Amino acid sequence: MNNAGPSVAILLCTLDGARFLPDQLDSINRQWHGNLRLWISDDGSKDNTLALLDGYQFGRDGLPAEVLSGPQNGHTANFLSLACNNEINADYYAFADQDDIWEAEKLTRAVGMLESLPQDSPSLYCARTRAVTEDGRPVGLSPLFRRPPSFANALLQNIGGGNTMVMNKAARQLLLTAGNINVVSHDWWTYLLVSAAGGTVIYDPRPSLQYRQHTRNIVGSNRGLRARIRRTTRALQNRSRNWNTINIEALQTVQDLISPENRVILEEFSQARNEPLIPRMRGIKRSGVYLQTITGNASLFVAKLLNKI
Repeated sequence: MNNAGPSVAILLCTLDGARFLPDQLDSINRQWHGNLRLWISDDGSKDNTLALLDGYQFGRDGLPAEVLSGPQNGHTANFLSLACNNEINADYYAFADQDDIWEAEKLTRAVGMLESLPQDSPSLYCARTRAVTEDGRPVGLSPLFRRPPSFANALLQNIGGGNTMVMNKAARQLLLTAGNINVVSHDWWTYLLVSAAGGTVIYDPRPSLQYRQHTRNIVGSNRGLRARIRRTTRALQNRSRNWNTINIEALQTVQDLISPENRVILEEFSQARNEPLIPRMRGIKRSGVYLQTITGNASLFVAKLLNKI
């Protein structure tokens, strides 16, 4: 592994991940892109994760790796503890889950796209994933989103899994400024912040990793009819509304980071969702928020009627 090219800090969080972690470490070790540094935050593993990390051999030249103690307050807080760690400095930053398998060109492809954009403006790369079973058998791809990424979309959903995300310094600076804040998830928060600030979000339709599906997954691949039913049910309960409230409250603490036009969208959306039926329907429509699919927007219409948004 050579050290040519821009530096990339890989932000990997672990918790009792010894069963699958070697495959992920091997895939990181095989990355075409050089100049990597691995930062690992372990959130209190009780299995042999730490021993595995201590004994792992990173390539012929050795991939620098630092193991830190996580806050032990959930996976979102753990990832934000790395993203907001001032000791971590690089040209680009990549979130990593402990149980995936990265494609060898993952970082090369992401950094190549991000390098083509102005470096003084926040930019974020995310991609589709290839779902696999616990033993690595392919079961399908994550949904292909065709509508453009935007803040109006980010207010309702996250289109990029954190395990695919790579960001530039300006995007990481937004996370640093916001701090380790109470949000629904680190990846959704990253999409929200970058799009809110008027940055560029790249959605790559080409899968960048194998996303292992098992009982310990926090989110899952969101593919197939069962996932659609689950999302619709969630929208018709209070879970989606509670999530929106958490994210809106977080955004309201960082108003200075949000572009003027996106402040208008945030204000219209946050006010409308607390209005009676007719003003609520009109206000949410005026805000311009949207989901990526026809079925998603159909469930959004019902959620607006029932005040579940």
